[in-house]
Amino acid sequence: MKNIAVIGAGTMGNGIAHTFAQSGFKVNLIDISEASLEKGMATISKNLDRMVAKEKISEADKAETLGNIETFTDSGYGVQNVDLVVEAATENIDLKLKIFKQLDDICGDDTILATNTSSISITQIAAATSRPEKVIGMHFMNPVPIMKLVEIIRGYNTSDDVTKTIMDLSKTLGKIPTEVNDYPGFVANRILMPMINESIETLYNGVAGVEEIDTVMKLGMAHPMGPLQLADFIGLDVCLSILNVMYDGFKNPKYAPCPLLVNMVQAGKLGVKSGEGFYDYSESRKAEKVSKQFSK
Repeated sequence: MKNIAVIGAGTMGNGIAHTFAQSGFKVNLIDISEASLEKGMATISKNLDRMVAKEKISEADKAETLGNIETFTDSGYGVQNVDLVVEAATENIDLKLKIFKQLDDICGDDTILATNTSSISITQIAAATSRPEKVIGMHFMNPVPIMKLVEIIRGYNTSDDVTKTIMDLSKTLGKIPTEVNDYPGFVANRILMPMINESIETLYNGVAGVEEIDTVMKLGMAHPMGPLQLADFIGLDVCLSILNVMYDGFKNPKYAPCPLLVNMVQAGKLGVKSGEGFYDYSESRKAEKVSKQFSK
């Protein structure tokens, strides 16, 4: 397995493309937007520059990595002769079902179709194809080039051979693959998102402020990042989407998103990517200044 296609040039997609390319794979990075592809490649280049500055890789390594990536706006050309497609589009079930139906039609019969979804049923996605045994979840963590974990999620019909292939492939990337079963949120987000949601509830109920909540979790629980800062980093819209998937899947009120989270997303305050969430990122991407809405 040497030829990989990645669908989506956003944060996760360009990180996945970077990781495969740096490991010597030929990568076709696909996005319907040329601007998104240019931005994604610029991000990869910038991240490689950071690695060069830290002497983790050489300039030659950077050039080789970038040379391993080719960009496409046409998925029909981008998925030709690839062994694996990793979909990293927006966390939207209708969009993912549409993409997988298209991939099933245009990919070779032996191509494995993986999704980077963080919460949506692999079995449901696989049902949009005629090859459910070759559909699997490959949930990378952000930032992809740095984080070691890959959640490997088997759908109801995913074959043993495909699971082993993807587990082994993840190891060649220097990752630690962990197999989990196909339930809403899998393991990572089934545990993480209720914690983030409860942190937002704690703020909503006036128990403590933004910095205080994050400080308690960082210093008391040894978390490297507070849950409200982490929510901003992930994107509040993504957090809301994942919570909605779990709430719909389990019908359990403990997964119902906090009204404050809903309102913030509706107001366009999505965290780092919008410049404001629980913290203000207008001057720095670091969580150094609490958003005016939550300032005392």
